[in-house]
Amino acid sequence: MQASRGTRTKTRNVLKKKPRARGLSPITKGLQEFESGEKVNIIIDPSEHKGMPFSRFHGLTGVVVGRRGTAFEVSVKDGNKTKMVVARPEHLVKNNS
Repeated sequence: MQASRGTRTKTRNVLKKKPRARGLSPITKGLQEFESGEKVNIIIDPSEHKGMPFSRFHGLTGVVVGRRGTAFEVSVKDGNKTKMVVARPEHLVKNNS
């Protein structure tokens, strides 16, 4: 039998919340605004399924390039290539450095 290869395979520990952080996230996370050229960290919120980037980009830092509807386009370096990640604001955190 062949195992399924969905978008969330091998993410049991990556997309797991700590016990006290479980449940829905605050609504203010979804109302965040980012300027073009701003650095952001991609931290996937597993309780929010819409606008979730691929698990490979979890924990990476990128630069906001623009908007696409309610989501943001983030330019991320993946090895030697630069890739465009489309993610909603629930999965983005402002980079402090």
